[in-house]
Amino acid sequence: MQPYFSFQWHITDECDQRCKHCYIFAENEGKALDRMSREQMDVVFANCLEFCEAYGRRPYFYLTGGDPILHPDFWSLLEKFKENEIPFTIMGNPFHLDDDVSKRLKDCGCVRYQLSIDGKEETHDWFRKPGSFKTTLEKIPVLNRAGIRSIVMTTVSGKNIDEVPAIIEAVVAAGVKVYAFARYCPTGEEKEISISPARYRKLLEDCDKIFCRYEASGCETYFNRKDHLWTLFDYEKGRFQIPDDFEPELIYGGCNCGNGHLTILPTGEVYACRRVQDSKVGNAFDDRLKDLWTGNMEVYREYGSFRKCSKCKLLSWCRGCPAVAASTNKGDFYAADPQCWAESVEGLLRD
Repeated sequence: MQPYFSFQWHITDECDQRCKHCYIFAENEGKALDRMSREQMDVVFANCLEFCEAYGRRPYFYLTGGDPILHPDFWSLLEKFKENEIPFTIMGNPFHLDDDVSKRLKDCGCVRYQLSIDGKEETHDWFRKPGSFKTTLEKIPVLNRAGIRSIVMTTVSGKNIDEVPAIIEAVVAAGVKVYAFARYCPTGEEKEISISPARYRKLLEDCDKIFCRYEASGCETYFNRKDHLWTLFDYEKGRFQIPDDFEPELIYGGCNCGNGHLTILPTGEVYACRRVQDSKVGNAFDDRLKDLWTGNMEVYREYGSFRKCSKCKLLSWCRGCPAVAASTNKGDFYAADPQCWAESVEGLLRD
């Protein structure tokens, strides 16, 4: 178990954008905007602290929305984080950031601020809104000046996969401190933009060459190989080896769903993972999180139920992305990751 437990806390649906791959409005463009009241945020905050005290973990919050800065009690909540010396990351938009706001965020304990770039300018602005691409790049140095670790995340789909190398070049030039990408989870069959295992592996190969080139040059950007299929890639390359003394019944890495992460929506609904549409396990306004963890959450810890991963030697470190698997296999959390190419790696899958 890691020392921290992460809570992805959505405090509001309010947002300056209507991104085409947004989960909030995925099936209902006219959805009413939900927002937690100040009193409800107090209840959730106390619930999270009780959870961490019960399980000997330290809380870490990923505060998001919508755009959390649009919540009228945003700064009051941040003062609560500050009073309790709790670190946090903001996952939001660039539009309300300036030097003064960034300094205030830093003073409250903001460690990282995650922005998104989902293509070259034309593609990104199509996904999000006109002007978003330039504004996002402009706000990276603003965050850096305040001492907040700037992060750019890309959501990869068949629509933008060819543009990822260009995204990397753009964000490095802007001075981003961390770059990573994750895969799109379609919310319906008609929204599936498929990527073959071979094509996805090629993306990792191409990005690895770019990352290594920058790392060798002394570039300050940290390239977070976030997708768990990087473990498969590194195993294939001989850069990751299974330790001789590992214990098969333990989980050492891979997806945090079920072992180090919960999502809380503005309605109080608790999800095992925000990207798994049917993963609601309770409500943080009424249920004690510490009880949900050993109750309704158990269904997400049946590691022997993975159709493909349970036969793989990398089960304890990888498991691909169950959210992507579920989104492309009618909600089946334990289905095979559609971009996994493990069967092509000799000796990796057991009979």
